[in-house]
Amino acid sequence: MADFNLPAGAKARKSEKVTSANTARAYGSGQIDVYATPAMIGLMEGASLGAVDPLLPDNFGTVGLKVNVSHLAAALPGAEVTAEAELAAVSGKKLLFKVTAFAGEKKIGEGTHERYIVNLAEFLARAGQK
Repeated sequence: MADFNLPAGAKARKSEKVTSANTARAYGSGQIDVYATPAMIGLMEGASLGAVDPLLPDNFGTVGLKVNVSHLAAALPGAEVTAEAELAAVSGKKLLFKVTAFAGEKKIGEGTHERYIVNLAEFLARAGQK
């Protein structure tokens, strides 16, 4: 197994504006026009990718395994939402991130996200065989 030397504490942020395209109504996850939980989770995953994928060797990346988050507060259209991911633990190829999301200064989400390091070509080849 390759040694990836990923530093605990590696962080990244990702932001997006709440628009009609990422509301609960648009996602089908609710009936009102507020930031959708699936959109928040996607933003958290994107921040997690940004924290470690640039540090991996060519032909390696990460895939999501588990998400355990709470959506704490609503964000209205026009708000800027920012997710931050911090690499909290590394166990072989398994990575654990602490994730948070804010709309301005207001925390709207928090939790953990697990990812796994894969050889991208091998992963796609296996996926294509199923």
